Amino acid sequence: MGIMKKLRLASLATGFAAAAFFMPTGPAHAQALSSGSGQTVDTIAAVVNNGVITQRELDERMGLITRRLNQQHAPIPPADQLRQQVLNQMVLERIQLQKAREDNITVDDATVQRTLERLAQANNMTLAVYRARIEAEGVPWSTFTGDAKTELVLSRLREKEVDSKVTVSDAEVANYIASQRGPSAGMSSDLRIEHIFLKAPLNASQTDIEAAQKKADDLLKQAVAGSGDDFEKLAKSNSQAADAKSGGDMGFQPPSKLPPEFVTAASTLRAGQVNPTVIRTSDGFEIVRLVDRRAGGQTVTGDSARLVQTHVRHILLRVGDGQSEPQAREKLLEIKQEIQSGGGDFDKFARTYSQDGSASQGGDLGWVSPGETVPEFERAMNNLQDGQISDPVRTEYGYHLIQVLGRREAEGSVAQQMDLARQAIGQRKAEQAYADWLRELRDTAYVDYKTTPALVQ
Repeated sequence: MGIMKKLRLASLATGFAAAAFFMPTGPAHAQALSSGSGQTVDTIAAVVNNGVITQRELDERMGLITRRLNQQHAPIPPADQLRQQVLNQMVLERIQLQKAREDNITVDDATVQRTLERLAQANNMTLAVYRARIEAEGVPWSTFTGDAKTELVLSRLREKEVDSKVTVSDAEVANYIASQRGPSAGMSSDLRIEHIFLKAPLNASQTDIEAAQKKADDLLKQAVAGSGDDFEKLAKSNSQAADAKSGGDMGFQPPSKLPPEFVTAASTLRAGQVNPTVIRTSDGFEIVRLVDRRAGGQTVTGDSARLVQTHVRHILLRVGDGQSEPQAREKLLEIKQEIQSGGGDFDKFARTYSQDGSASQGGDLGWVSPGETVPEFERAMNNLQDGQISDPVRTEYGYHLIQVLGRREAEGSVAQQMDLARQAIGQRKAEQAYADWLRELRDTAYVDYKTTPALVQ
């Protein structure tokens, strides 16, 4: 199925393919600067526990990011704002690298080499061509290789400190499945949910994440204390979702068309009740209220469940490699318009333009079961009628044009249903646990900013 499976490596590849927007720099870069009259000591931008981030490292990172934004024809934030974001990100990265050293987490050169080869294959290139492409964008190969090693170390650190400690109980799985099947035996339950969304992606600065978290906590207190009308007003005034104007009302939806985190939360709520905790997703923070339930049409009998599978194909355009987000969206909109006007078929455009491994099959991903694609892709796919083509959909991989070719019901064993439920719950809990762990790690670290303190603290 190509990159659409929710694999850690695929996510890693996307970050590298974008030439590492925030590329970690190691201690080797903390060198003395030379001048015409001799060597001078580099100034310190921040002290992080027993290490430092130098002004030179910060300037190098700023230069790389500014060059990348220029290549993508993307707007460049004001210098002070960009410096704040970059330095905060470097501090968080340095703290994690220090923790990795304490945990004796290492990655050997052979592993890095295999990773680079797989990244090149994911971009349909040989390693030599891939290296030439990266260097042509102004990123030294040694820096890119070092970044790959750092990302692998951080991935192993997260696995040890967070992911391996996440557990999903049988009760949580049972509640999740029950929420999909509904309160009546043999029937699924459609859910009507209202939500308030505050944007705070995982790669945002720590300052922005903390501000969004605080605002979400404040709004949750108001929502729990208020009525349904109060929740609607809060959503209209504060939510950053597209449905804010309607009070965050998503209407009645089957569980398969809702984010798994919402379904899990709703499984323990009564109609009219607000979920007592803020939900952390990869995009931000969500406050959820269950408005009502109604009987759906999905039947469950005996020891098996009916799984709705979707035959789907897509065209993927990655962001980066000289292609900005607006350019990727515009290109996919042009392709959609041309297909709908009879100027070509989806298969042809996928083979020509798609940057996914499925391009050689005309973008065909085959029959997809629930939980097999990333949430944004699955939600968009579930909202399409047979033959319908989506507008560009943004995921961690880039922008997709999605077309549904058909749907079918397939027998799914109870074990398969439980496995899908456990996967969805585990992913949600891992993201929340990782965000909490990063905050705790940052709070316990000693950080002393030596440059632009008013901006970064």
